[in-house]
Amino acid sequence: MKKVVVGMSGGVDSSVAAALLKEQGYEVIGVTFKFAEDFAATDAIAVCKKLGIKHYIVDYKKEFKEKVVDKFIEDYKKGITPNPCVMCNKNVKLKFLYDQMIKLNCDYMATGHYAKVKNNKLYKSADLNKDQTYFLCEIKKDWLPRILFPLEKVEKEKVRKIAKQYKLDNANKKDSTDVCFITKTFKEYMSPELGVNEGDIIDIKTKEKIGTHKGLSYYTIGQRRGLDIGGTKDRTFVVGKDIEKNILYITIGEDDSLLSDACILEKVNYLSDKKIKDCTAKFRYHQQEVKVTVEFLENKEMLIKYPTGVKSVTPGQVCALYNKEECLGGGIIKEVRKNNKKLWYL
Repeated sequence: MKKVVVGMSGGVDSSVAAALLKEQGYEVIGVTFKFAEDFAATDAIAVCKKLGIKHYIVDYKKEFKEKVVDKFIEDYKKGITPNPCVMCNKNVKLKFLYDQMIKLNCDYMATGHYAKVKNNKLYKSADLNKDQTYFLCEIKKDWLPRILFPLEKVEKEKVRKIAKQYKLDNANKKDSTDVCFITKTFKEYMSPELGVNEGDIIDIKTKEKIGTHKGLSYYTIGQRRGLDIGGTKDRTFVVGKDIEKNILYITIGEDDSLLSDACILEKVNYLSDKKIKDCTAKFRYHQQEVKVTVEFLENKEMLIKYPTGVKSVTPGQVCALYNKEECLGGGIIKEVRKNNKKLWYL
């Protein structure tokens, strides 16, 4: 009998993943990672007991703080907008699960992610609305032969039905959203770390000062709410930042300031065996894929070109690449360009 260790968060997805694997004949072991003092493993414990599987709780608060939380805060202080979920999967969650797989002498590891692995390649899940390959694009290629995604063909609605069939108490538990370790508003959470660092808000078209910001770290590219700028009925957008001069650049009304047509990716994690130059890309999770061409550079960097233009491509965010249903990998947006020039305000 093959053994599999399942990352059990206490949510309905990982719970049903464990149930399906047991149903398929695997010897299933549940592992829950404690990443915060106030984290409760109650639901995970109850599910494992109901399913009749072994369950372990592993404390990784120190590593989670160092590799995810501290990095998140550090990036915001630099004025860039990180994606902690992608880095958590790569550096903490799946890494620790892989370590547990080896320690417990298991054949596979599994999670409740909506994704698919076939022939050691990463593919989108059947439920495209829930597909999470964007968050998995930075995982190690070496892990693919030993990772299982039991929900690869299951839609979210069916997942809850299965949970009810197993009489799991978390069948109707809400999905986790946003950044898991932020339990307050973003501003409330970050204020003690970032403080207040007031500076000028400049209209990028007129170069005139039109307001004062509280600190560049509180604003993201494309943001249009919470700017506290009066005197105009038109929508106002954040388009850029000057970290050295502590300036926030905005545009009033619709224009092309948010548009770019190319970007440089760094720390690229390429999962495919073939260098595919014509593919599609996602620059944010909730975004339609766009056609791009890829130029492979040195030092794990890529030049991504998208002639039709994309709004709000942001340094620090993740760009995931796709060849139809296959996720080719991804990288961190380092530089944003338009008309073969770096956008000076990003």
